[in-house]
Amino acid sequence: MDPYEIEFIGENRIISIIPNFSYDKIYLICGEFGPFRAGLPMNAPLWLAVMLKQKQKCRIVPPEWMDMDNLENIKEEEKKSRFFTKMPNEHYMVEAKLILGAAADDVPNATEIKTIIKDIWDIRMSKLRTSMDALMKSGGSYGRLDHLTMMEINSVKPLLPSAMDELLTIKMRTRKNMPATLNSSTYSQSGTSQNI
Repeated sequence: MDPYEIEFIGENRIISIIPNFSYDKIYLICGEFGPFRAGLPMNAPLWLAVMLKQKQKCRIVPPEWMDMDNLENIKEEEKKSRFFTKMPNEHYMVEAKLILGAAADDVPNATEIKTIIKDIWDIRMSKLRTSMDALMKSGGSYGRLDHLTMMEINSVKPLLPSAMDELLTIKMRTRKNMPATLNSSTYSQSGTSQNI
């Protein structure tokens, strides 16, 4: 899946907006939304909220997870744990990028929140690189990583499969070139896995 496809999926998340206009329901492929009443909160897909915000037709209500204290707690928990912690939103990076890009004025402490989210991403990417390194060094054929988001998984997609293919090719060539007696005893553990 491309990053654009992941972003497309993330843009369909429902968030809350406060329109500054009144209009009847609108019927879209993804569902019906409205009626729009000026000053009354309502739910809309993220892409529609961003579009309306860019036209200055609404105010975006930041999602609950985008609270500075909440994000600080997530950051600290992520730092302390050697495992990946469950994120409050599967598409936190997409949502943060779009909301903070289009409606930073609607988000209290937007600059600090952007920094914390970037810190969380960096911590998680560092863990992911370390986990991949451990998997490659162990010679395992698979690893298990819980609580990764689609965007995080996609970030290693270009590298990991080709690296695993290269390791397998090296193992196969080494087996071919070794004498039969060494071959069976040395590589009996080749199917081991790394549980990360």
